[in-house]
Amino acid sequence: MQSKHVHSLKHGEFEFNTELGSIIRVCKNHLPILKGLSIKRLILGAGAIREPHWHANATELAYCVSGKALIGVLDNGSVFSSFIVGAGQMFHIPSGAVHHIENIGEVEAEFIIAFRSDLPEDFSMHAAFGAMTNAVLGNTYDLPGSAFESIARTTMGTHIVKRVGSAVIPPSALYNSPHSFDIEAQNALLDSSAGSARFARVQFWPVLKDISMYSLRITAKGMREPHWHPETAEMGYVQRGHARMTVLDPDGNTDTYELSPGDVYFIPRAYPHHIEQLGSDEVHFLIFFDQPTPGDIGYRATASAFSREVIAATLGIGVNDLPQLPFTPADPLLVNRINARDE
Repeated sequence: MQSKHVHSLKHGEFEFNTELGSIIRVCKNHLPILKGLSIKRLILGAGAIREPHWHANATELAYCVSGKALIGVLDNGSVFSSFIVGAGQMFHIPSGAVHHIENIGEVEAEFIIAFRSDLPEDFSMHAAFGAMTNAVLGNTYDLPGSAFESIARTTMGTHIVKRVGSAVIPPSALYNSPHSFDIEAQNALLDSSAGSARFARVQFWPVLKDISMYSLRITAKGMREPHWHPETAEMGYVQRGHARMTVLDPDGNTDTYELSPGDVYFIPRAYPHHIEQLGSDEVHFLIFFDQPTPGDIGYRATASAFSREVIAATLGIGVNDLPQLPFTPADPLLVNRINARDE
């Protein structure tokens, strides 16, 4: 039985699919439990362009899995910028800012892109041109209306188009941009035999106002401790490896499911859950949150917040039968897996 928390981003329904590339989106229509977040996988062939477009109701936070791309952005207030991203790097686009993604490499480029809406609304440059008459466009650009007669009229986006000629890379694209962030080049703030975590959040990337991301790796020796996020939902993508999660719903039901590469999961705010690696290979998650700085409450620190008498009474056992739970002033996020996996 398919879990209500999980959907595949690699084997879902194509929004667009040609020899130029493809788009698969997982939004509330595909995974009804989603709230405030959605995700898509974008593949661009060599020389392909995700056409200039914008999102009316969502900021965009993207992770480059592979390849090399030029990103061009026009922000509110006529602020122009362009920059290059490669594997392991990220970019952020504010809601309403027009932008394009252009594969400037010789091989396919792949992106995992999260949106701060469960039903993002998109507009494209081609559709915007199609909505206006030739006369209106001519007046806009100080040209005769006849100059626009050769443009195919449509009010639907074309999604991915083929570049004619070589890529034009502005000199400014070689400089740092506030829109981009090299997350995998950051020092892992958590790094142990259990795994590692790198953070794209507002403390390190100031443009993030309503979204953030963790690049989390869990080894065969580790586990993400049971925890919940008091003020943020969590949407994760399995980039590599296999894992298992358990989620507790408010009605008392638990949902335990396995995750494979390409799977997306969603945990509503404050739902307890944990993550454990399966198999022998490290698992790599891209985990997106609907806040610029996610907060956690873990089981370890929770056990340190109350007296042994309170905990024993809560669990229905005597104080002498309560295990010697270690005092934990701050949750570790990752813990060592000293016990065999449950079957």
